[in-house]
Amino acid sequence: MSEVFRNKIDIDLKVNGEPVEARVPAGQHLIDFLRLELGLTGAHASCEHGVCGACTVRVDGQTVRGCLMLAAQADGAEVWTIEGLSDTAAITDLQEAFVARNAMQCGFCTPGMLVAAEDLLSQNAEPTRAEIREHLSGNYCRCTGYEAIVDAVETVARARAGKGAA
Repeated sequence: MSEVFRNKIDIDLKVNGEPVEARVPAGQHLIDFLRLELGLTGAHASCEHGVCGACTVRVDGQTVRGCLMLAAQADGAEVWTIEGLSDTAAITDLQEAFVARNAMQCGFCTPGMLVAAEDLLSQNAEPTRAEIREHLSGNYCRCTGYEAIVDAVETVARARAGKGAA
């Protein structure tokens, strides 16, 4: 076994608002810690190269690829997963819009896509369709062709801005 996985590091962080203390292998990625140690399986481990966006989570308010960040790097951080955002109702309107617009087919990319979409809307209350596409460009979807996803995000942005549905 590699030294990176034999050596353990103590970490103290918040995950979805709850304090977590753990002893993790030095080389364990954040996505593996969340999924395997905490049972938070909403974010998916897929490409393991930061390319697909299926592992997108928020760390200290920034979206990150959980497969590129080590769990030890999250020491002292606040981490939010799709489960936490769903429990707080922060993305309820996005979830409903994804369903209404058929923006989720197989559902594999949906958690990462929702986290990225909420990140965009928290930074830009009224993004253009081009800005939505640009912000979500790091999250791959093989099923929808993206049009329905962009429609859903645009619908929520307009509704939040009090301008009705797109």
